Amino acid sequence: MFGADGSRTTVRRQVPEVPAEAGLVVEDPASGFCGAVVAASVREVTLEDRHGRRRVFPLRPAAFLFEGAPATLVVPKRAPAAPARSASGSVKVQGHTARTARAARIWVEGLHDAELVERVWGHDLRVEGVVVEPMHGMDDLAAVVAEFGPGPDRRLGVLVDHLVEGSKETRAAAAVAGPHVLVAGHPYVDVWQAVKPSVVGIRAWPEVPRGTDWKTGVCAALGWGEPADGARRVLGAVRSFRDLEVPLINSVERLIDFVTG
Repeated sequence: MFGADGSRTTVRRQVPEVPAEAGLVVEDPASGFCGAVVAASVREVTLEDRHGRRRVFPLRPAAFLFEGAPATLVVPKRAPAAPARSASGSVKVQGHTARTARAARIWVEGLHDAELVERVWGHDLRVEGVVVEPMHGMDDLAAVVAEFGPGPDRRLGVLVDHLVEGSKETRAAAAVAGPHVLVAGHPYVDVWQAVKPSVVGIRAWPEVPRGTDWKTGVCAALGWGEPADGARRVLGAVRSFRDLEVPLINSVERLIDFVTG
């Protein structure tokens, strides 16, 4: 190529850099060996031809032909590792020391509810400094809420079963609701029922006749023995939020947000 003054100028073509991804087909022009990348390091690349023969070549600038044109093979950039997730699906805080407990609390109906919440949201609760306590029933909810004394820095979240239109749980929730108290729940008779049936190896939760304790009826119908045996089976099967029904997940997330807000 000649410049305006008639002098000859040299135009250097830029050789592209191509990541040496597994399966990339290139040719070593010096030897004529053509093959797919099977391994690469900062110093060399291993190619395998269609006959299964392998050869190792040093990684040098413009040392290969890619799609018929000179190319510089480079080690592929590794994608950043995905952040570790807790059982609730939140980003796991590594090396975290549990925060001093807040004055706020989340109450649940019983021990099984508390254990289930701990299994899935335990990491989040420790990061936020939230304590979950079982109420052992809702018979005196208004009295125990008044005794707790909710306030701006002492919020109370209450998780209840069977929170459906016309139920005693719904009436009790309405009686204590206020700016510093949030009652949230799910439509299931018992927290076991908020575990997806497939997680415990059944097609569906059995129907339990009215007047029969639900856990006792379920264990009898499924041959699980006593409710304590059933609890070990159900709670032991839960590994993450994916094992739970959406209404329970949404309610627990709302309560955590409320008491930490």
